[in-house]
Amino acid sequence: MAISKEEYAVLVKQTAPPSPLGTDCLKAFLCGGGICALAQLGLALLQTAGLDEDTGKTVVMIALIVLTAVLTALGLFDKLAKHAGAGTAVPITGFANAVVSPALEAKREGFVLGTAAQMFSIAGPVLVFGCGSAALYGLVYFLLKKAGA
Repeated sequence: MAISKEEYAVLVKQTAPPSPLGTDCLKAFLCGGGICALAQLGLALLQTAGLDEDTGKTVVMIALIVLTAVLTALGLFDKLAKHAGAGTAVPITGFANAVVSPALEAKREGFVLGTAAQMFSIAGPVLVFGCGSAALYGLVYFLLKKAGA
């Protein structure tokens, strides 16, 4: 039985539960903001302990990545992300989760062909696009500066 796109859209609208957009946005905002506030608190504590700002930022980012990796391995980060949505994906925690999750799923295939090979299956395209975009932007900027000089 073939149905048209319009009929399918009506069927989906009738059967799909309504999305509480306001609540979802609030949860994402509070979770993402909470992660950022926690990072800022960590930075302030590290600076109080005597670290300079740049070193403190590095330590905080590493701590967030490690904490996210551990929470992902324990299955807790996915439970948080289920409720927080984009609030966990936007900060650096989303990247750490995107690297650790596929690696954990592939670990039964061995270290090299499983974990190591699949580690960047989700985050890899993001890295390639980000690095490629940065290189292209830098090249355009360089050429425009050179033309204007």
